[in-house]
Amino acid sequence: MASGKLFRAIIMGAPGSGKGTVSGRIVKVFNLKHISSGDLLRSNIEKRTELGLIADKYIREGKLVPDIYITKCILGELKQIATSSWLLDGFPRTREQADDLWNQERIDSVINLDVPFEVIIERIQSRWVHLPSGRVYNVGFNDPKTPGRDDVTGEPLSQRPDDNPVAVRKRLEVYDACTRPINDYFDKKGVLVTFKGSTTDEIWPHVKQYLEAKIQ
Repeated sequence: MASGKLFRAIIMGAPGSGKGTVSGRIVKVFNLKHISSGDLLRSNIEKRTELGLIADKYIREGKLVPDIYITKCILGELKQIATSSWLLDGFPRTREQADDLWNQERIDSVINLDVPFEVIIERIQSRWVHLPSGRVYNVGFNDPKTPGRDDVTGEPLSQRPDDNPVAVRKRLEVYDACTRPINDYFDKKGVLVTFKGSTTDEIWPHVKQYLEAKIQ
C-alpha cells in the first residue's frame, strides 16, 4: 500500500463465485493481510487451542460450530493485527456477527461479488478440490498445472459428492437467504459495494479500480 492509511475490508460472495481468486488478487496487489474464518478455524484445530478443541468436538459430531466461538476467534485475531490493513473472508455470516464486528472494528468497504446462480452451478460441476488444504480448481477457469493434481503437493484432486446441480442450487439459496440481511446491514452503513459479472476476469478490473481509488 502506498499510503499510511489503514484499510479494512470484507469480501462476500456465494460458494463458486470466484471469491477465493479475487481475495488472492486483492491481498497480493494491495498487500493486505487475509483473514479467512475457515483457515483460522482449521489452524486452531491443528494447534489444539481451547477454541480448536471446542470446534473439533462440534465438527466430529457433525454439528456447526456455534456463532459465539467463531465471533470470539475472528475478533480476537483482528485485535492482534490492529496496526495492519486486512481483508476478511467468510465472516460475518449472521446479522448478529455483523453487529459485533462493526462495534469493534472500523470497516471501510464490504466487497460483494454478484455472480448469476446459473453460472455458478455450471462452474461448480467442473470443480476439483485438494481436500487436505481446501485448494479449489475449476476446469476451464482455474485449471491445475497438471490435470487431476494439486499444484503445491502433486496429490490427487477430488470432486465433492454434494457438487451436483440440485445440491448446489440449494446451497446458493441458503447462502442468499443468510447473507441478504448482512448485505442490507452494511448497505445501510454505507460501505457495501456490489460488483456484478460472470467471471473473475470480468469482475476483477472493476474491483481493482475501486480499491485503487479507496486505498492509494
